[in-house]
Amino acid sequence: MINRLNLRSKHRQQLEVLLRQYLPGIEVWVYGSRINDRSHEGSDLDLVLRSPDLTALDNRKLYAFKEALQESNIPFLVEARDWAILPESFHREIERHHVVLIAM
Repeated sequence: MINRLNLRSKHRQQLEVLLRQYLPGIEVWVYGSRINDRSHEGSDLDLVLRSPDLTALDNRKLYAFKEALQESNIPFLVEARDWAILPESFHREIERHHVVLIAM
């Protein structure tokens, strides 16, 4: 399914390195325009982060990850959201249309 992700290989690799460094053991799904053929080179990348037990992530780790993203040379905005704090209606929408970037 990763081939549906509109993301250059080098940017995907950078992102995966940061995710594994700052948020190990977290499943990462991509949703939004990058997987539904409505994106362009500068479109933001929407991520949802899912802990193994679907409980809230450690805010310090999430903040450190977001800071590392800002300091990286990934040339577009990456929006990372914690699954545990999203509304149930958003869960259902993401479950219908997503690509797994990092599986647990």
